[in-house]
Amino acid sequence: MSLVPILASDQFSAVDQPALAQGVNMYGDVLNTWAGIGNSPGLLAKYLPFLGQLNGPGALEQRIKELVAVRIAVLNHCRYTASHRCTSALAKGVALDELAAVANGELDGFTEQERLALRLAEEMTVSLPRVPVASDPTGVSGPVHDEVQRVFGAAELVELVMCISMWNALSRFHRVMAFELDMPEAPAAVAARL
Repeated sequence: MSLVPILASDQFSAVDQPALAQGVNMYGDVLNTWAGIGNSPGLLAKYLPFLGQLNGPGALEQRIKELVAVRIAVLNHCRYTASHRCTSALAKGVALDELAAVANGELDGFTEQERLALRLAEEMTVSLPRVPVASDPTGVSGPVHDEVQRVFGAAELVELVMCISMWNALSRFHRVMAFELDMPEAPAAVAARL
């Protein structure tokens, strides 16, 4: 059972109605995460455009965004986020065996950029919260920090770090809120790692 009420369309605030209508137009229904966010009037109106901008076309390859989001969902053990991100990744051409490899942390079959982005995602998700500023100001290991600067341009890095940060926030939000699935269950190999 969700931590907060799941709102029906007519229960959203007037300020959120345009964003909600856009979302429903894209997905065909009100997603449970939106129905939870709707309990804070005005938040959905800011959230959906930002998430659309971040997840949409940009400097960073879409495939990297998809792979990173799935890895973070697995690392945070979030069934709801994994469901959404796997559905999106599959729709955008990521193969089932690639999703299984990402879930298991098996990165050999990926490009240098993909491997590095996935390593950064893991460090930001797992290591960073445990590294005091006195030990390392960024919380990211020197080799990964240096490599991302070498391999990615500034605009790509902003999108990559923001994507990693956003999916960490959202997967933790989704997990604590305990939303029921509104998209297909993650593939078995991914679900097994949750």
